[in-house]
Amino acid sequence: MRIYTKILTLFILNVSIAQSEVTIVSASSQAADGLDLKAVSEIFKETQNLEEFEQSLNDPDLGINNLDLDRNGQVDFIRVLEEVVSGTHVIILQAVIGVNEFQDVATIEVENKAEKYNMQIHGHVDIYGPNYFIVPSHVHIQAWPIISWIYRPVYRPFRSVYYFGHYPRWWKSFRPVQLNVYRTRTHGFTSRNTFVVSKTRRVKPVTRLVYKPRSSTKFTRNINVGKTTKKISVKKTTTKANGTKVTKKKGIKKTTNRKTGKTTVKKGKKKTKVNKKGKKTTVTKTRKTTQKKKR
Repeated sequence: MRIYTKILTLFILNVSIAQSEVTIVSASSQAADGLDLKAVSEIFKETQNLEEFEQSLNDPDLGINNLDLDRNGQVDFIRVLEEVVSGTHVIILQAVIGVNEFQDVATIEVENKAEKYNMQIHGHVDIYGPNYFIVPSHVHIQAWPIISWIYRPVYRPFRSVYYFGHYPRWWKSFRPVQLNVYRTRTHGFTSRNTFVVSKTRRVKPVTRLVYKPRSSTKFTRNINVGKTTKKISVKKTTTKANGTKVTKKKGIKKTTNRKTGKTTVKKGKKKTKVNKKGKKTTVTKTRKTTQKKKR
């Protein structure tokens, strides 16, 4: 039995996991919950033109818009702007949150190449995180009323006339609802399978836009509020056949010999050197400390 136990010990590794200091931040901000881009895609598909789309987007009875980027307790009005470059329409959804304070929320990009139409909604990185797209799922978008409208032979790009303090008569400020209420309200749009979330771009970027994307400090200074942070640390302890324990944790290697009672700790120290040209290099030095086992 003892021989069997010794043989078995040679093949056993004891690995223990504890908390560590690896930080993971969520890809999108809490603000993304205030405007579901799948619901936005559905009303875009159903409207006749961009003026009607802007009205539907901000309609409190429809409840698609629940954004409060400046956190003043009121839903922000979203205006619609458009640019057209070489057959590609870039439609900007922009929240009005103060005097000359605008925050881009998303862009709707539609292209027509050789009578082949394609579209995507691209969420702004500050709100939805990097590479967040809503794209059609096996749908021929040329049949949509708004597509035939924006591709008329004589067409002028749409630009909303509204700004802070100057809103349409049909619109009045209203308070945002809680997330569970908002999801219930938009379920009729988001439960459809017309659109899917994607990390891959469908429409090629347009580089000759006159319009420059806008971000508001009223929103970006609070950009990290609402993001979730998790701390996970891993400490690995291995017991070798001779009884020696080796522990590794965040650049520290600790070895304890059961027979001799000695513990050796290796710590890596980082130093930054700057050469004459101003180039920085990081050098890691190792320090060994040997301790005797206390009795």
